Amino acid sequence: MDNKDLAKLSKADLLVMCEKLGIFKCKSKNKSELINLIDAKEDTKEDTKEDTKEDTKEDAKEDTKEDAKEDTKEDTKEDTKEDTKEDTDIVIINGDCMIELNKLDDNSIDCVITDPPYFLDKLDNKWCSNKINRDVKNSHITHLPKGMKFDKSQVKVLYDYYLELAKLLFRKMKPGAYFLSFSSPRLYHAIAMSCEIAGFEIRDMINWNYTQSMPKGMSVSHIIKKMKIPEAEKDRLIEEYKDYKTPQIKSCFEPICVAMKPLDKITFIQNELNFKTGLLDFSQKVGINNDRVPANIITTEEYNECYDKNFLVAKPTKLEKKDNSHITVKPLALIEHLIKLFSKKDAVIVDPFLGSGTTAVACKNTGRKCFGTEINLEYYNICLSRCGCGR
Repeated sequence: MDNKDLAKLSKADLLVMCEKLGIFKCKSKNKSELINLIDAKEDTKEDTKEDTKEDTKEDAKEDTKEDAKEDTKEDTKEDTKEDTKEDTDIVIINGDCMIELNKLDDNSIDCVITDPPYFLDKLDNKWCSNKINRDVKNSHITHLPKGMKFDKSQVKVLYDYYLELAKLLFRKMKPGAYFLSFSSPRLYHAIAMSCEIAGFEIRDMINWNYTQSMPKGMSVSHIIKKMKIPEAEKDRLIEEYKDYKTPQIKSCFEPICVAMKPLDKITFIQNELNFKTGLLDFSQKVGINNDRVPANIITTEEYNECYDKNFLVAKPTKLEKKDNSHITVKPLALIEHLIKLFSKKDAVIVDPFLGSGTTAVACKNTGRKCFGTEINLEYYNICLSRCGCGR
C-alpha cells in the first residue's frame, strides 16, 4: 500500500495496521508519523523478501553444486569400479610362470592357450629361468633357422621342462578344461607326450596352415667350393648337386596339441553343468561362406576353394604387428577363434608364455578373463601397451 492510500485511512486504522506489522507503542504518534513507520516497515519487509529470495536462490545453487559434485563423485567411483574390474579381468605379470601359476587356486582354470618359448640362445637354452639372459630375445617353438645344426638333445630338454609345467597346470585346471600348445612338426611329440604323462588326454591336433614361409634348406655349393679338390671337379659337383639342399623341408603349418584334463567319472553334460568346461562351441561358423563347422585344420586365405571347410587365418600383417618386436606374433583372429571354440564367456584363460600379449587382447575382445605371465621385460611392456593393464 502506497502513502496516498495510507493517508486516506483513519488514525485508528493506521494503529491497527501498525500492530499487525509489529509496530507497538505508537499511540502518541500523529497520522503522518504512523504512515512513515508503516512505510519504513513495508520497505524492510520487501528487502527481507528479496534477501530471502536471493538466499533461496543461492542455497539452490549451492545444492545444485553439491549434487553435481556428488554425482561426479559417484560417476568417478563407478568409473574406478569399472577400471578395476577390467584390470582384474586381464592380469599380466612379469615373472616366472612356474612361480606365478603356483599361486592360483586348484581347479580354477577354464582353458590354457600358449606358444611356449624355447632355446633362447641359438636353440640351446636349458629351460632354466634363473639363468636367462634378459638381453636375449626369446624365440618360440618354430622351425630351425636356415642352416642351424640339429641338436636331438633339445627334445629331451623340452620334454623335461614341459612335463613339469603340464603337471602344475593339471592341478590348476578344471576337469574338462583344454590345454592348447603351439609347437613345430619336429617337436610336437615332446609337447604331446609331456601333456599325456602329466595326466591329460590328447584329444586332437589342430594344424594352422599358411603359405607365407621361407625355404630353410641350404645349398651345398659353398661347401663344395671349400673342398680340397681340383676346380674342374668342384664345378662338376656344383652342377650335379645344384638342386639338392640340406634336410630342412619348407614348413607351411604349425601343429597345436589339444589336450584335455579328464572328466571325473561323469558325463560331458554333467561336467558342463558343474564346471562349464569340456564341450566345444560349434555355434561359430567358418569357411569362405561362413557355413561350415570348425575343423582341425586352420588355413590362410591364400588356399583355394577346396579348403573352404577350414577356418581361414593369415599370419599377422605389418599393420597388425605395428611396433611389436616379438618374433613369432600369432594372428589375433586365430587366438580369438580358439578361445571361442574351447571356452565360454567369463572363462579364465591362462597363457604361461604371453609373449607380446595376443592371448590377453583376444580375451579382452571375446569377454574372457586372462591370467598371463611373461618373463621377458621387453615383451611384458609390449603386453601392457597392447592391453592397457597389468601389474
